[in-house]
Amino acid sequence: MATKDQILKALISVTAPGLKEDIVSDGLVSDIIIDGGKVVFSITVPKALHGDPTALQKAAEREVLALDGVETALVALTAEAEPVVSTEPPKLKQRKERPLGPDMRPKSAAIPGIKHILAVASGKGGVGKSTTSANLALALSGLGLKVGLLDADIYGPSLPRLFGMVDDRPELKEDVLYAMERYGIKVMSMGFLMEEENPVIWRGPMIVSALMQLLKEVAWGELDVLVLDMPPGTGDTQLTLAQQVPVAGAVIVSTPQDLALIDARKGLKMFQNVDVPILGIIENMSTFICPHCGERSDIFGHGGAQEESAKLGVPFLGGIPLHMDIRKYSDAGTPVVMAEPDGPHAKIFETIALKVAAQLNPVEDED
Repeated sequence: MATKDQILKALISVTAPGLKEDIVSDGLVSDIIIDGGKVVFSITVPKALHGDPTALQKAAEREVLALDGVETALVALTAEAEPVVSTEPPKLKQRKERPLGPDMRPKSAAIPGIKHILAVASGKGGVGKSTTSANLALALSGLGLKVGLLDADIYGPSLPRLFGMVDDRPELKEDVLYAMERYGIKVMSMGFLMEEENPVIWRGPMIVSALMQLLKEVAWGELDVLVLDMPPGTGDTQLTLAQQVPVAGAVIVSTPQDLALIDARKGLKMFQNVDVPILGIIENMSTFICPHCGERSDIFGHGGAQEESAKLGVPFLGGIPLHMDIRKYSDAGTPVVMAEPDGPHAKIFETIALKVAAQLNPVEDED
């Protein structure tokens, strides 16, 4: 296993026009994480750099990959902070509504081979978004589509556990990371590059840079739909993804109670503000039916998401019950759509997938 000193020594040879010396001497290397044969670190791109910063990134990757014991190197690029001119606290000004700037999102051809990108999001955590994303991706695959699933939650990646791939690692060939395959779909997660118990302690810009690499620098192959299991919330990571990735549509996941719906509404409006179509709302944990007596209990309420979708004028895609089988199969690494393909829960996800696919229209009409 390589050491931090060995990594820094190797990176001394990495330089570029505009740097005073090299990236180590200029203090541009930070956040070095070593996890067995996997090395992750950040490079701050200075404003004085001349040329393409990705060339600097690739050079650093090559140097680290040449070290004994290093199997994977992931380099995140972060922007240099603006200098602080004054130490005086800023004066508060009356907030003015400003129109959004020009749409800077790339065209749909920005990620070769991927026809449509579907974001599955929530305004808050704990609503079952990752489980829903996994089963929705598999249900879309069951319709005959070529599907990929990217676990975009860097801080809390769930895909390796949901798909029973905790010990699996992606293949790296000639500096290209290849998406793995499970249950007939392509999958990728930061969880494949780090041990499950190790926390990711990164700054926001590094998270965004790592996600862009997982999206644009991973070999996904030809896909009809790439499902993004988005991180919860409406912060910088979510906004950057929505602006820099050609998202064809977004699905919002919420539980029925008012607290969750308030945050779901924020997530929905974030996508609307960046002109991403809302394909609908899913109500997760919609109701609970006792497996012993059959009595129904609306633990988190019921129908709140459906009412909210009607108010907001977006489609209601369906309600998913709170059921022991969904939790049990998820923990075992076999999503319920695969564990019980003819069961009632798989049918719910299939119906939702049909509604989503009809809006994405990923299969092009033949001439």
